Amino acid sequence: MIKKITVTNYVGDSLELDPFHPEDSGFIIKSIDGLGPVKSSINTAESATMDGSIYNSAKSEQRNIVFNFQFMSDSSIEDVRLKSYKFFPNKKQLTIRVETDRRIAEITGYVEENKPDIFSETEGCQVSIICPDPYFYSVEEQETLFSGIEPRFTFPFSNPIGEDTLIMSEIVHYKEKTISYYGDEETGITIKIHAIGPIENITIYNANTNESMNINTDKIKALNGNGIIAKDDVIINTVRGHKSMQLVRNGVATNILSALGRGQKWLTLAIGENVFYHIVGRGEENMELTITNRVLYEGV
Repeated sequence: MIKKITVTNYVGDSLELDPFHPEDSGFIIKSIDGLGPVKSSINTAESATMDGSIYNSAKSEQRNIVFNFQFMSDSSIEDVRLKSYKFFPNKKQLTIRVETDRRIAEITGYVEENKPDIFSETEGCQVSIICPDPYFYSVEEQETLFSGIEPRFTFPFSNPIGEDTLIMSEIVHYKEKTISYYGDEETGITIKIHAIGPIENITIYNANTNESMNINTDKIKALNGNGIIAKDDVIINTVRGHKSMQLVRNGVATNILSALGRGQKWLTLAIGENVFYHIVGRGEENMELTITNRVLYEGV
């Protein structure tokens, strides 16, 4: 069951739509189309020697979400209509967050049309939103810590007088970690490497697929005068449509895509258990490695 929908417009203002208390927003939700899985395009080729056709490829089409609203107000219906122009402005980007009993997911789209029915006895509007990326994303990120400072302090806690048993945090270094992912579609990841000292030649592997990503620090040195040094951050994004590889030094981000080895794969998470591990040429003790990801949903 849908509990609440929050629409955030391009300037950051938010409108909460409660299906059970429409008087709070002035919008009665009559219907919403486009919240389920989108249609797929299946590409096939005809064969002269066999019945039917041959499968070539498939892709999900863009999502079209359509709201049908009825306006209500204690003072003026016109106020609610003008509010719809503010939160659903034509051509502008907005984010839709949907909260259900089982998940909180959001999607980004662009307003194709806001069509009010001004002369109706029960005035309302129809809003059409095009989402080029058809997937809903989890609001919270899943974080997997390979090396760095892992928090240990929790409530309730106790520390007997005269004994040092209370642990606030612990420095950890894991060579291998299993990432559990149970979305509806495979997803990209964000790999963040923070250096507390010099690091040379890093390779991150997906043990399930035998794919890897190699960071050649000699090429980084050729670009920036140094390889990976203390306080540097290397951030790799493998999400479709947002793929990038950057070095952040002294607050300045530099594209270091050329430091990625030839024939390397952009690592992703498949549905299920994903085993990742890393090998460092030199300076492994200076590396803090974290992998984060969001969960992709086909619908809510």
